[in-house]
Amino acid sequence: MKYIFLLLPIFIFSKLIYEEPFGKDIHLINKKTKSSINTPSILTKAFDKVIVFHQKVLSPVDGPRSHFRPTSSRYMQLSMQRYGFFKGYIMGCDRLLRENKDPWVYKTVVIDDIEYKYDPAFQNKYTIQ
Repeated sequence: MKYIFLLLPIFIFSKLIYEEPFGKDIHLINKKTKSSINTPSILTKAFDKVIVFHQKVLSPVDGPRSHFRPTSSRYMQLSMQRYGFFKGYIMGCDRLLRENKDPWVYKTVVIDDIEYKYDPAFQNKYTIQ
């Protein structure tokens, strides 16, 4: 009984010696992962139809006015598909509030000799890194 403390290192370091039952091939087991493509909700699908109507019917009548690339309507579509309806709608409304000719802190791209502000929806800009 008084020599039990000699077995203590075996119990402490046994975790370092232990291997998984499958050894090195454990990465070959198929793990169910969450799909990166989200299925759109009913609200997202309905609002997408409204945006497509705006792009196909209303926008050609008025002419192009967006100073951003992608355009604000496309930005709202992409953000709703990526982040869900509510967050995408807020991001799209935020973009519409910034739609003006003022130069700001955006990267710019030149398309057909016209300079546009470049602000894609695929960057996760609302998280602290």
